[in-house]
Amino acid sequence: MSTRFKGKVGLITGAGSGIGRCTALQFGREGAQVACADIDIAGAEETVELIREAGGNATAIRCDVSDEEAVNRCVDKCIEEFGGLQILSNVAGIAGFISMEDHSTTEWRRFQSINLDGPFFMSRAALPHLLKNEQSAIVNVASVAGLIGQASCAAYCSSKAGVIGLTRSMAMEFLSQGLRVNAVCPGAVLTPLVSKFTFPEGFDMKSIQRINLDGRMSEPEEIAEAIAFLASDSARSINGISLPIDFGLSIG
Repeated sequence: MSTRFKGKVGLITGAGSGIGRCTALQFGREGAQVACADIDIAGAEETVELIREAGGNATAIRCDVSDEEAVNRCVDKCIEEFGGLQILSNVAGIAGFISMEDHSTTEWRRFQSINLDGPFFMSRAALPHLLKNEQSAIVNVASVAGLIGQASCAAYCSSKAGVIGLTRSMAMEFLSQGLRVNAVCPGAVLTPLVSKFTFPEGFDMKSIQRINLDGRMSEPEEIAEAIAFLASDSARSINGISLPIDFGLSIG
């Protein structure tokens, strides 16, 4: 079993299910101490139990990533529990299809506050601790929809495009300070979030091919493995990328 994260602390948002849970389990299996943050504390606690059953060390923290003060408390609890922080993975997010003409301002702002404000708040709060290390990493979860767009996803696409921009900006800003910042851009992934999707009345299902060309979907474990690679010393020369994981959808 790999121990490439032995002696490191990882903070994972959205760790209560889906990609976040798989990422937390991946880090735990490879030796990291893991702070599992999620607004669903029961889900985060289940993830912690799975990590502990496998012989790892983890703690659950309830956190609404759209709440700046909650994020600050989350990072403080992580430091209090484990004494430091070397890896941050911003996974928490929401998705959904809403027609542009029916898109409320409230719903627009909800997408931005969770999908874009969340990674910004969490990264800013974690920075003083990440920068204490010679090598540290942030891996954000964006989306292929932030690269190429998708019908009836204005808020989601724009928020994930924002995550890509945030990733690039931080990568440049901290280039010489030992902090690498990258993102993954999944296409369709088999998660509880995707299974709950509904579509607007009159939605052209052919447009879904834009994000799922041949009907295949990635497993959340595949995304977790990519996140772990980008967070590891094996990727020490990789900085500022937004890695598509989409069966080649974004090729052209």
